[in-house]
Amino acid sequence: MDDLARLPFFRPFTPEALAPLSALARWRSFTPGQVVLEAGDQTQEVFFIVEGEVRVVSRSSGGHEMILNELTAGSFFGEIAAIDQAPRSAGIVALTRARICTVPAEPFMAFTLSSPEASRHLLRLLAALVREKDARLMELAVLPVRPRLIALLLRLSRPRKAGGRVVSPPRPQHELAARIGTRREVVSRTMGAMQREGLMELTRGGLVLLKPEALEAEVEAAYRAASGG
Repeated sequence: MDDLARLPFFRPFTPEALAPLSALARWRSFTPGQVVLEAGDQTQEVFFIVEGEVRVVSRSSGGHEMILNELTAGSFFGEIAAIDQAPRSAGIVALTRARICTVPAEPFMAFTLSSPEASRHLLRLLAALVREKDARLMELAVLPVRPRLIALLLRLSRPRKAGGRVVSPPRPQHELAARIGTRREVVSRTMGAMQREGLMELTRGGLVLLKPEALEAEVEAAYRAASGG
């Protein structure tokens, strides 16, 4: 049911408070691989993911693609352009079938600024975004490829009943490479070495991280080495 009150950002508010935005909201469905918006677009909406998953991508003038993030139901995007009215800084592509609600930027900002609760919520989300970007920038700036790949796999993984952690479904190597700023061949060699060392294995259920504690320790050691510690 298409209702703003279903969306986490708007749940604290009454139907009466949401009525002006509800009248302006538009609900769209996307198929896997469909472009939701392109970097550089001048559109002025905020997008709320109702169902499905999307990917945030950035492409260089030479065609090199870097995956910046993946967002699931309950997340939203487009708030930066709503604030500064600049063109979109990244592209968005649907990874799965997705249902997305759009709200025009100006009414959204008016609603947010009129409510201390909504303003604080938006500020907290922006602060979390900045912290996440800072952490990823630090990884790219100071860590070699192997600990960057390990850190990514740990973030993508979840606990496994039989022990260790699992990335399921396993991500394609070219995708992993695009997320850590390297080439697929480098990811392939690095994962091969880690399998031979008994740190991971590829099963029908996904990519299993057999010794997550050892992998976490390797990332921490790489940070210490980078800082001269």
